[in-house]
Amino acid sequence: METEILLGLRQIKAISDYQFGKKITDILFDNLDQVKLVRSPKTNKIRYIYYENNLLLTLRPTNGFFTLTLYSAKKVVSNTSPPKLRVVVLNEISEFIKKGRNVFCKHVVNIDENLRPFDEVIVVNQDDELLGIGKLKIPVSYAKSFSRGIAVNIRKGINKLKI
Repeated sequence: METEILLGLRQIKAISDYQFGKKITDILFDNLDQVKLVRSPKTNKIRYIYYENNLLLTLRPTNGFFTLTLYSAKKVVSNTSPPKLRVVVLNEISEFIKKGRNVFCKHVVNIDENLRPFDEVIVVNQDDELLGIGKLKIPVSYAKSFSRGIAVNIRKGINKLKI
């Protein structure tokens, strides 16, 4: 049983290293004693990762990558400097993003150059205040230069957070 837990932890850390980078993995999994893996009852594959009883990440069965939660986004924002894993938007549209509205290209002020289309992203305003989490829809160069179109599909705005 103990080796199964260690294999699971090694697996999720490897996925996180590939998807987010080693620095983000170290932030997300800073205390492995607090990490709890929840497996799918049907397939016995890892489905949810909890940290201190908070949902940290969800493993998507369709592609094997993680989706961020607002809890994991807060952890990353408080331990890294912008624009790491972030899309920075104008302060004026903060309330719309908090409600779960999508980010348009014309509102993007700054963006992590290492992001690729369909990557998980954290959306913040110019003051580095967490607004929501979502998925980058287009390449970084287009998100910065286009004046029309959706740059980020927001999955969850911060107003949906239960505290």
